Amino acid sequence: MTERPSIRCPNCRCEGEWDGNPWRPFCSQRCQIIDLGAWAGEQYRIAGASAIPVDSPESGGESQEDSE
Repeated sequence: MTERPSIRCPNCRCEGEWDGNPWRPFCSQRCQIIDLGAWAGEQYRIAGASAIPVDSPESGGESQEDSE
């Protein structure tokens, strides 16, 4: 008898099956949406230098020209 691969949901830590799960690696659509909301709310960050310089207009920071 072969074991079916299982996963542990990164959000709620509940065990679930990998095969046939449309929300993997999450256990449910609810956990998937919670994770998406965390990314959208900037609760997660990717390590490394910022892709947008702090003084650029896109960052919302003041440039040197604005402060003079």
